[in-house]
Amino acid sequence: MAAAAVDSAMEVVPALAEEAAPEAAGLSCLVNLPGEVLEYILCSGSLTAADIGRVSSTCRRLRELCQSSGKVWKEQFRVRWPSLMKHYSPTDYVNWLEEYKVRQKAGLEARKIVASFSKRFFSEHVPCNGFSDIENLEGPEIFFEDELVCILNMEGRKALTWKYYAKKILYYLRQQKILNNLKAFLQQPDDYESYLEGESSMIMEIELQSQVLDAMNYVLYDQLKFKGNRMDYYNALNLYMHQVLIRRTGIPISMSLLYLTIARQLGVPLEPVNFPSHFLLRWCQGAEGASLDIFDYIYIDAFGKGKQLTVKECEYLIGQHVTAALYGVVNVKKVLQRMVGNLLSLGKREGIDQSYQLLRDSLDLYLAMYPDQVQLLLLQARLYFHLGIWPEKSFCLVLKVLDILQHIQTLDPGQHGAVGYLVQHTLEHIERKKEEVGVEVKLRSHEKHRDVCYSIGLIMKHKRYGYNCVIYGWDPTCMMGHEWIRNMNVHSLPHGHHQPFYNVLVEDGSCRYAAQEWLAGGGGGMVSWETGRPVITHIRTCWRCEPLVGSSHGLPRKPAASIGGSWGRSAVCVGAPPSADKTDGRKLGI
Repeated sequence: MAAAAVDSAMEVVPALAEEAAPEAAGLSCLVNLPGEVLEYILCSGSLTAADIGRVSSTCRRLRELCQSSGKVWKEQFRVRWPSLMKHYSPTDYVNWLEEYKVRQKAGLEARKIVASFSKRFFSEHVPCNGFSDIENLEGPEIFFEDELVCILNMEGRKALTWKYYAKKILYYLRQQKILNNLKAFLQQPDDYESYLEGESSMIMEIELQSQVLDAMNYVLYDQLKFKGNRMDYYNALNLYMHQVLIRRTGIPISMSLLYLTIARQLGVPLEPVNFPSHFLLRWCQGAEGASLDIFDYIYIDAFGKGKQLTVKECEYLIGQHVTAALYGVVNVKKVLQRMVGNLLSLGKREGIDQSYQLLRDSLDLYLAMYPDQVQLLLLQARLYFHLGIWPEKSFCLVLKVLDILQHIQTLDPGQHGAVGYLVQHTLEHIERKKEEVGVEVKLRSHEKHRDVCYSIGLIMKHKRYGYNCVIYGWDPTCMMGHEWIRNMNVHSLPHGHHQPFYNVLVEDGSCRYAAQEWLAGGGGGMVSWETGRPVITHIRTCWRCEPLVGSSHGLPRKPAASIGGSWGRSAVCVGAPPSADKTDGRKLGI
């Protein structure tokens, strides 16, 4: 018997060797190909990063081809994140494998933070300390921004909640970058401005300069159809230079800056003039080095299709006589100040239904340039107090208001009355928050809540997006702010925001706010305890738990109450008392 077993084993070995031979031969043929061909195969786009990792582990030849700074990992990075390639110079040494790992980690972190925003702030404005997680991120900020842009570019109307918060976070990051760049610029010496203006060689002959300006006017206004925006003059987009280029319209200061930049690149030395009510450019007609006055210049109205004006015509343009000092040239910082000042004026014109985002941002920019402007500091304090974006567990915004008021008092003791008023109301707010106890109870049996069709604890299915969810709170109408309603396109719904909205916990763990017309019953029926556990855990974490008044099946015999939790919104505690942790999930009403 032993001899027979040995003979049988000896027969199996050659068979296994024959089966393995083609695979070994295939690998041998592959690694014997020229390096360029192998590299082409590995960069073909059909292999994932995981595939490349496995390939590089097979033999020394392939490991050398897949080196971290080589073409293979560079192509993997480029295919996955093409928009990031503009940040790398072709001459720089880059460890592409390490860059890939860092970008992948940043993407996961970005999605984690966006998901956490959905859970924490879906029912309120993001407070001032809400972005602290972002400020402490490790790794390049461009990777984090790129992932947020990827979320925003997800096809169709998928993940609207994620897109909403990704947009908020991206806006915050870019605003902080602008503020930091502005502060860095303001610390530069004055000669740094001449560097920004460029060193293009200038045309000396006035006649030739005139021909260049005529050609500019023809191309800019006749061919490219740039024009001053008289129909929508007070639109903030008129002040953003990239929007001026896209929309081909703007206001006097933005059109003048565009005109000035092109003219200087073409060799015509124009200068900015901070003329009241209408920004202008001036073009010198006198001899170089001579003593010049305001009449030795021609003034160009870029808003008016490059029209050339005399001093008298400039006064006709604004309808008043001005002193010679107002025809003088201004530096880059003064131009920047006027542009931010225009944004500030537009921010003050916002309607009361807005979030005052433009006013808040322009105030931040203006106070970065002029931190001791008492009236603007007072406006900022009033604005924070008016918005009432008070965080629940920390009073960082309250403290910020108090810091602003203290700074105002130091700068101008004459503002004692206004400062004292705001300080008093701020401190009263703190006391009110400390005294607030108990919860708001809303009953579906109440007449004003007769349109609320669904009870707390019901499993529902979203008609459009198909996800299953459980209801844990409701409002008789949409209680979110105008910004959220606008971003979520709620007005396009047949019943708009004048219908019940429900707080729902989705099967993926996210919190959402859904219109009644989009919800339908039959979202999977009663669920098991293991599936329901996250629901109970979430609700006990965020709200005070109370048992439902209901039957043994967990569905209420009479309308359930919606209990306002610590976030000041309709919240309900679904399920059973703490002692019911190990009961069947069907008895929890979930």
